[in-house]
Amino acid sequence: MRPEPPDRRRRTPAIRLKTSPSATISARYRIVFTGEMLRGYLSEIKPLTVLHRARTAALFLFVFGFSYLILNRALDSCQIRLPDYLLSTDVFSSAVFFNSSSDSDDTSLEKVLKGASMDDKTVILTTLNEAWADPNNSILDLFLTSFRLGYHTSRLLNHLVIITLDQKAFASCKRVHRHCFALTTEGVDFSQEAYFMTPDYLKMMWRRIDFLRYVLEMGYNFLFTDADVMWFRDPFPHFYPDADFQIACDHYSGNSSDVSTNIPNGGFSFVRSNIRSIEFYKYWYSSREVYPDLHDQDVLNNIKFDAILKDINLNLRFLDTTYFGGFCEPSKDMEKVCTMHANCCVGLENKVHDLKIMLQDWRNFMALPSSMKSSSSPTWSHPKNCSLALHRHLGLFEDDSRVEEIG
Repeated sequence: MRPEPPDRRRRTPAIRLKTSPSATISARYRIVFTGEMLRGYLSEIKPLTVLHRARTAALFLFVFGFSYLILNRALDSCQIRLPDYLLSTDVFSSAVFFNSSSDSDDTSLEKVLKGASMDDKTVILTTLNEAWADPNNSILDLFLTSFRLGYHTSRLLNHLVIITLDQKAFASCKRVHRHCFALTTEGVDFSQEAYFMTPDYLKMMWRRIDFLRYVLEMGYNFLFTDADVMWFRDPFPHFYPDADFQIACDHYSGNSSDVSTNIPNGGFSFVRSNIRSIEFYKYWYSSREVYPDLHDQDVLNNIKFDAILKDINLNLRFLDTTYFGGFCEPSKDMEKVCTMHANCCVGLENKVHDLKIMLQDWRNFMALPSSMKSSSSPTWSHPKNCSLALHRHLGLFEDDSRVEEIG
């Protein structure tokens, strides 16, 4: 990425520059001298020919590089260090892979996002791989079905972009949906089911965070949803209008601003594109190096206390499980629920089995007369396979005691 000249470098509230008077004067003198030298040379150049234009460009690059070198030396002499997450090249490296495997402009990321965007440049995003698109056991089918069964949610499919992680998932998406984008990663196969906390799972989760940062930098707000989130009502009326980043919870404390007791879940979040949210996603992504054995959700649960979030003035809010529930903490009111997530569940087949039960619960609710919907207080069926699968995965007995590993 080409470095910006010193006078156009963006500063964030996280940066504190302290310089000595002599160092400041010296640096200013060099920059002023360089600027005068540039104006002097440019005033004598009349770019009437291709050769003159080439000389102008070469001179500009020379002076630009010279000025940048002076600024770096000035920073070093004053012992100024920018935060590591701003200097990391990792947050930019994957941008070159944000291209469809097709050469057609119709499938470029900008084209796809623009085609799905609401008037305020908001899109709904989800990710999909071959395992979750398998027509014999398809999370994708259940996901799209929930939009069609939901109350006034089918229209939101016009704004849904499915980000596919392999070629078969892309082909499956194109068969059933209008807005699909193929996100490829060199040297990584995301087509198979990535089991919770395996290396492939972690790579997939961090790949997602980096991609979402890129979408924000393109100027789009996004509502990210896992494909195992069922949509039953329009969630947008229940978002906080002043929040930069708001996220659903495995457990909600009752206070949307409480970072101590709310437990976020990265499978559902609404983020507005601005400097604060972009810097936050860069910091979140770079924090994977501090917590190498944790996935993005647990890393978020750690960094939500960090001072940098206050420094960049990020408005972080947690979403009420009354409207945004899941298997961990179900919504208790089917007349208010917007989404239900198959969280606290491991294994694709287990998720599919219990999500089918959830969709049938919703069909039964929608079939009730209006008078009975409020008076009968319908509830969700208790998760069956997911409840057992979570205990097996954690190595717990029925009484929640941990199984001792042998050997």
